[in-house]
Amino acid sequence: MNSIRNQVQLIGHLGKDAELKKFDSGKVAVNAQIATSESYKNKNGEKVEETQWHNLTAWGKTAEIMGMYFKKGKQVAVSGKLCHRTYKDKEGRDRNITEIQVSEFTFLDKKEVN
Repeated sequence: MNSIRNQVQLIGHLGKDAELKKFDSGKVAVNAQIATSESYKNKNGEKVEETQWHNLTAWGKTAEIMGMYFKKGKQVAVSGKLCHRTYKDKEGRDRNITEIQVSEFTFLDKKEVN
């Protein structure tokens, strides 16, 4: 049971190209966003679609690959763990963020034919 304690799996579309960051220490990180949508009928029988945005992050080789291939609009499946962190913005205010630290991903789009 320990392996499923903090595990997130999502399928969605990328909202923008991934942003790759290289640090002086040699480490590599990437940030991206994925949109997941679900639809249902409300009490009036009208179809309602809700979209949620999720922040993604990764490190090392996973980050390098995501940085090269995660492009806006592509459909992907990601797996990782949920992380919460606090950082200071440019004005010095504390900001909280929840993100998925990606450990695995799969491209779901059909390959484009040239």
